[in-house]
Amino acid sequence: MYSVIAPVPGRVRKLATDLHPELVAFEHVRQTHSCLLKRLGDTTQAQFGHLQRQTHRALENTAAVDATITGIDYFDDPPIGSAPVVYLSVDSPGLEAIHAEFIETFDPLDDLEGDDYVPHITLARDGDTATARRLADREIDPITWTVTELEFWNGTEKVPASRVPLSSRSL
Repeated sequence: MYSVIAPVPGRVRKLATDLHPELVAFEHVRQTHSCLLKRLGDTTQAQFGHLQRQTHRALENTAAVDATITGIDYFDDPPIGSAPVVYLSVDSPGLEAIHAEFIETFDPLDDLEGDDYVPHITLARDGDTATARRLADREIDPITWTVTELEFWNGTEKVPASRVPLSSRSL
């Protein structure tokens, strides 16, 4: 499974690490963190090259965008996988616009993309709802950064496959 993700800065990874003691009650705790923009599906290497070219064309005039972690929240009933899903909320009209561009280029996944897309960084899933609620009530300082590139993520091997720089001109 390939995806396009927005990498996150060390400050966001540090926040996730700081929250780790409160996340160990969940069955699955993420060790790597990013903001998913579009799932591209299972492909062969040849198909992946085609997807890369389509993505580069879709992004050729896209400028770097700002993103801000605004808090902790959770999905009580996610469209796929176990619940609850605890995540860092991401406020970024720019990332939402990039996602919308991807939906124009690639078919959206039902109940997950398009109008249902919620920019976020997953921390953990499959635990106690009361713990998720307690984490969501926790206050955190906002973290703002500029997304200057996107990554193609190889979900099978759990590694970045390549990067796509965003333009340095501002929106």
